[in-house]
Amino acid sequence: MNNITGRVWKFEDNINTDLMYPQICYTLPENDKPFYAMHANRPGWARMVNKGDIIAAGKNFGTGSSRPAADNLKNLGIACVLAESINGLFMRNSVNSGLISLEVPGITGMADEGDTLRINFNGNYIENISNGKIVKFRPLPEFLMEIIDAGGIINILKNKGLLGEPL
Repeated sequence: MNNITGRVWKFEDNINTDLMYPQICYTLPENDKPFYAMHANRPGWARMVNKGDIIAAGKNFGTGSSRPAADNLKNLGIACVLAESINGLFMRNSVNSGLISLEVPGITGMADEGDTLRINFNGNYIENISNGKIVKFRPLPEFLMEIIDAGGIINILKNKGLLGEPL
């Protein structure tokens, strides 16, 4: 995994999947869905996101249903989600989507919105280029990183010849 450098978007505690993938997304063309991410709590936010940006959030990020919220964030261009804690279902959906999501205790105290972070996967630390602060993180297990590096579980299954033709 290469290092990631990106601009921070900061979110509070308990950001749920309904905010990331609101119900209207079920009726929209695939290309339009990402632009409704976080619309209920931050109207217009999705149109300001650039490819490679990073979310830094509080506790319990991704709570809620198993909506394709991680897909929506990835398709918007979010490179990584960093949160104080992440809901288990969202974490697994992130891996399956190929979106890096890491639990990083202390992330909300070391990064402000608009800061630039560098995530170093070899050293397992995040450096805030804007203020010089550093925080360590526990890496994801290698088998999960393999899924993420492949772009998600569907790509792994295709590469292994395990994904048959649809019925």
